[in-house]
Amino acid sequence: MMSEHFSLGMGVIFLSGIFNGAFPLPMKSTRGWKWENTWLAFSTAAVLALPVLFAALFVPHLAQVYRTASLRGMKYPALFGFLWGIAQVTFGLGIEAVGMAIAVAVVAGLGSLSGALIPLLVLSPQSLFQPRGIFLLVALPILLVGLFLYGKAGRLREKDLLASGSLVSETSLDFASGLAICIFTGLFASNFNLGFAFSDGLRKAALGFGATPASATYAIWAIVFVAGFFPNLVYCAHLLSRNHSWSLFWGEGSIRNIGLSLAMAALWGAGVFGYGIGASLAGGYGTSVGFTLFMASSILSSNTLGICSGEWKATAVLTRRTLIAGLIVILISVVVLNLPGSF
Repeated sequence: MMSEHFSLGMGVIFLSGIFNGAFPLPMKSTRGWKWENTWLAFSTAAVLALPVLFAALFVPHLAQVYRTASLRGMKYPALFGFLWGIAQVTFGLGIEAVGMAIAVAVVAGLGSLSGALIPLLVLSPQSLFQPRGIFLLVALPILLVGLFLYGKAGRLREKDLLASGSLVSETSLDFASGLAICIFTGLFASNFNLGFAFSDGLRKAALGFGATPASATYAIWAIVFVAGFFPNLVYCAHLLSRNHSWSLFWGEGSIRNIGLSLAMAALWGAGVFGYGIGASLAGGYGTSVGFTLFMASSILSSNTLGICSGEWKATAVLTRRTLIAGLIVILISVVVLNLPGSF
């Protein structure tokens, strides 16, 4: 049965995807820091501090919630969160090997597929051949076509920039290895959604101590993302030591860079926590249809911002047409995803 808040939940999810797609923007403006400095500052604020703070502020009797939740209710959010954290690390390796365009297309496409289908198949398999499940099955291939076109446009863009001498391609991995890494990342990137989808015991424990359906999600995210923080911490610490970049944290411009990292965390938090609230409002289909909408909205947001910031200005007509075609196809998939709301 469709939740009476389905339309509101899907609207919140779509808006959250816009925030999620925009969160890397402040990173472009950092000066004097290496990638690992910015990523560790962002991860500490967004993936560690923010979830813990929100859970402490908005979940009544949080310590008792965790004490009374079953081991299974705690185990799955932590496990999926840790796997999601690994995927965050390998995503960077995939980008280095095959470029941003191919990496984003493969990771987002496989992430949408696994993140939408697995909760539906496990939690509500009978719904697969009902209207909402059927529309999901129809929308997913459309979304993947759009992601393929986006990846092709990105690859054409890289060739255009290389031909003009404005882009230097450097990689320590061959294409086959990089593609394998992207496939691994895509399959594991949806683990934060799976951690949320398979945490019903923890959600019920929070509700039992007076949390609202929306605030109960913070108890889940705190476990998922704190577990996911550790792979990011280990990898960034390795790079900071290898590149001797620890000292950049207290060098010139650090205050400005910290502010930009906090802005990234705020946008990311609005995206991820907003998704959790929207998925709860949307009911049983929030972590299946909702997750696909979240991914599509994020891609649309990041592409639109890229166009507005002039990233595609120096590209050929064919490249821009391929990009626009991909965006149109993704929009069609979003429309198909939301058609069941009229039933």
